[in-house]
Amino acid sequence: MQPADEKRIEAFLDTLWAERGLSENTLSSYRYDLTRLAGHLQAAGSDLLRAGREDVLQFLATQVQAGKSPRSISRYLSGFRQFYQWQLREGRLQRDPTALIESPRLGRGLPKALSEPQVEALLETPDTDTPLGLRDRTMLEMMYATGLRVSELVQLELGSLGINQGVVRVVGKGGKERLVPLGEESLDWLQRYLENARPTLMKGGACANVFVTSRKKGMTRQAFWHAIRKHAAAAGISQPVSPHMLRHSFATHLLNHGADLRVVQLLLGHSDLSTTQIYTHIAREGLKRLHSKHHPRG
Repeated sequence: MQPADEKRIEAFLDTLWAERGLSENTLSSYRYDLTRLAGHLQAAGSDLLRAGREDVLQFLATQVQAGKSPRSISRYLSGFRQFYQWQLREGRLQRDPTALIESPRLGRGLPKALSEPQVEALLETPDTDTPLGLRDRTMLEMMYATGLRVSELVQLELGSLGINQGVVRVVGKGGKERLVPLGEESLDWLQRYLENARPTLMKGGACANVFVTSRKKGMTRQAFWHAIRKHAAAAGISQPVSPHMLRHSFATHLLNHGADLRVVQLLLGHSDLSTTQIYTHIAREGLKRLHSKHHPRG
């Protein structure tokens, strides 16, 4: 950390102690957090007063990637905001780099991820010699390969599939669209389902949804939830398994295999810090290469 930043931090802490009488433990926490931010900025050739929003986001991204909880991220951000608001009041800054960064929501934690062997066992359970079994296998493969929300999966329409490009166009929360790579394994099962199972299930009927029932209607969230519970039990998985657990397993396994956290965020369609809100622009082909390199079934 640069000497100038050290002086700025201590002056800020002296002000907090004088104006608000904060405890030594609280002041020590602020000192520790600001010192880490200053060290991160120094490594990037910057300092506390020259930092921009992207610099602070990048630091927070490293902390999320290191396994810090939303509560810890919230604490970092709270201290940084107070520091920069003080610098504004003192006339040393024209803008607060933390002003447009959202605080994380401190709700319930994510469900536990399945292990890779558990996922493999789950995927192998449906009887793919039957149309319904082939449909279920394809849905499981796609959810694990893409990390789609269950609502996004059951609402997929035929027009959203880019078979030749190996991607799917997804409409997520707030009507936001994103392109997600399918991976070779998932794409292969999707083609088999579309060629062999879906026409049998539809029996000449018409439906825009990719995944359909024997009643020639689109799958529902409840129907898929029931199917995944049935296959999980058949696979010998004792813990309750939900569609969201597969989405979480997708993200966890990508990160375990070395994928960049920001790529995973983009694939999942997250938009704020509560679900690790840090973005970079990545081209479609780059996403496909990263997915192929890091996903266990890419």
